[in-house]
Amino acid sequence: MTDAVLTDQVRDTSLADALGERYLAYAMSTIVSRSLPDVRDGLKPVHRRLLFAMRQLKLDPTTGFKKCARVVGDVIGKYHPHGDVSVYDAMVRLAQDFAVRYPLVEGQGNFGNIDGDNAAAMRYTEARLTAVAAALMEGLDEDSVDFRPTYDGTEEEPVVMPAAFPNLLANGAAGIAVGMATSIPPHNVGEICDALTHLIKEPDCAPDSLLAFIKGPDFPTGGTLVESAASIAEAYRTGRGGFRLRARWEVEKFSHGLYQIIVTEIPYQVQKSKLIEKIAELLDAKKLTLLADVRDESAELVRVVLEPRNRAVDPEMVMEQLFRQTDLELRFPLNMNLLDAQSVPRVMTLKEVLQAFLDHRLVVLERRSRYRQGKILARLEVLEGYLKAYLNLDEVIAIIRGEEEPKPVLIRRFELTDNQAEAILNMRLRSLRKLEEFEIKGEHAKLSTELAALVALLADPAARWSAIADQVREIKADFGKDDALGRRRTLLGDTPSAVIVPIEAFIEREDITVILSEKGWIRAVKGHADNPDDFKFKDGDQLKATLRCATTDKILLFASNGRFFTLGGDKLPRGRGHGEPLRLMVDLPNDAEIVIMMPYRAATRLLLASNGGKGFLVKSEEVLAQTRSGKQVLNLGDGEKAAFCLKPDGDTVAIIGENRKLLLFKLDEIPEMARGRGVILQKYRDGGTADIKVFSLADGLSWQWGEKTRTETNLLPWLGQRATVGRMPPVGFPRNNHF
Repeated sequence: MTDAVLTDQVRDTSLADALGERYLAYAMSTIVSRSLPDVRDGLKPVHRRLLFAMRQLKLDPTTGFKKCARVVGDVIGKYHPHGDVSVYDAMVRLAQDFAVRYPLVEGQGNFGNIDGDNAAAMRYTEARLTAVAAALMEGLDEDSVDFRPTYDGTEEEPVVMPAAFPNLLANGAAGIAVGMATSIPPHNVGEICDALTHLIKEPDCAPDSLLAFIKGPDFPTGGTLVESAASIAEAYRTGRGGFRLRARWEVEKFSHGLYQIIVTEIPYQVQKSKLIEKIAELLDAKKLTLLADVRDESAELVRVVLEPRNRAVDPEMVMEQLFRQTDLELRFPLNMNLLDAQSVPRVMTLKEVLQAFLDHRLVVLERRSRYRQGKILARLEVLEGYLKAYLNLDEVIAIIRGEEEPKPVLIRRFELTDNQAEAILNMRLRSLRKLEEFEIKGEHAKLSTELAALVALLADPAARWSAIADQVREIKADFGKDDALGRRRTLLGDTPSAVIVPIEAFIEREDITVILSEKGWIRAVKGHADNPDDFKFKDGDQLKATLRCATTDKILLFASNGRFFTLGGDKLPRGRGHGEPLRLMVDLPNDAEIVIMMPYRAATRLLLASNGGKGFLVKSEEVLAQTRSGKQVLNLGDGEKAAFCLKPDGDTVAIIGENRKLLLFKLDEIPEMARGRGVILQKYRDGGTADIKVFSLADGLSWQWGEKTRTETNLLPWLGQRATVGRMPPVGFPRNNHF
């Protein structure tokens, strides 16, 4: 080739244009010929070619198995010129019942497992088609779809399968192309068929009406779908969204309150071995504080055993922690980006996907009907020729025996077509018996009836849609039964609320007795101690207060400076010693002391008061302190000290001053505040408050008199308004002015 010729073939173009043109060609090839499934049959080219090659090898559901290597060889040699490993991997996935909701390939041998172990080499495994795959290719030889030449032009392959099974939604699809991707979860075929039937009856139905039939995805590995109904509806309405899927679990109880959690189903596409490894890693890193151990006791069924740290731990809390940190919960995306009937990629809604399947089935029905119509017409033509021959049998035989070219003579004599004459000449002698004539007449009548039905079907759109509805019912009857294959596997659960795991859930619960000494030493002993004489203190120190509680409790300490401090029951020093100084745990000033020690209880109220006779009600949540410096709640005036903190169990407040004046008033007169000085509870000319009590007026006012309890029910003389003085208490009230 001369330089001039080469120069004529050189085209000047910019690098950007050249790269863009070539990359666009690559992108389109990836999108159309590799990554995105067809909306009509839900298959990618590799899957379609695999199934077609197995059909050509006669690997029907009722025949024997053949080596997978034979199938892969035919696929890459005739239809799909790619690597054998990728083709075999695609074939293996179609056979895995934990990867595909309705397997298209029935495997014999090691095809991998849910732990993530690989399948055996293709020379060791065998396969054949399943009934689902056979339904996908039903009518393939009846001109139901177009065929195209294979890559080398020596064979032909189908452009799309007839798809007498809604494979796209039933088995789902996933793929990553150039600039776009698809992700469709599997669904239950019975629910799909119900939605298709509804869509045939009401083509203009609202998209959300289909959700009455398709509740959500149905994964082959089960699990629990916990996505909200609104989110599911939005995903199907737009073709984009996601579904929150959790493992299914149950509690296995033992004696003495012991239990263990059994995970029986894990989320879709999660490898069990890697899941357990991840849980074990988190355990080693002490990030799963509620869990003690994990074991895999799986055989054919999944059984992952989770042991809680102790029997007091709530199993819901254990699972909530695991859901947040492991693949026991995942979000499966929905992106229905598909190739439509014109091979144009676009995102479709649920209704559009279902309608595309029905439209394809309508085209297949019409093409198969026309194909069958043509076959019947050809056969009727031959049968009519046979009947003419039987009516003139002797003359036909004479022409055949006497003429050198009997065919044109037969055509002229009996007004036969070329096909009829050829059929008569090819008749066997055994067909000349009388019985054969009756059989031909019967076949002719039967075919004529079928032809009339086909003509009526092709002429009536309503009849065609009725036929498709019958086909959909057959699909449900074959594959949507209430059996292991057909029944729904993924449980439809409630949307979980935002569970807040309290700190108490991470602490082992144990009964303790908190001991506080006069000099401010604090400690906790195991159990609920009954005898204070058993407590030992440093020389010159003695018991100030005890509190029965548990290690999971928060301990509230109210100081005389009006400040609250909070300690965790599990943080208190333990043992046989004297404990630790409280001032090392909280910033308690030297001039302040602890007034009361009590356990925190949520959703309750406290009555706070100073020795100056002022106070208010406060919610228990308002007094919780987050730091060691505490929280100032009761503000004090000059010379005042915080003196009282009690639960207002009753409807009436009894307050007595150091001046020995008793006042009773309604609890409702005291306001509720978050912090402050409060309001005047009782007025004093001299001194302050001696004691406060809240009681039920109907039960009377009780007080201790030595070892006895006295109760006064006639309390009208002491009832008054808040902030008044009061009057002398009843006869017999203690001289120390304490209740």
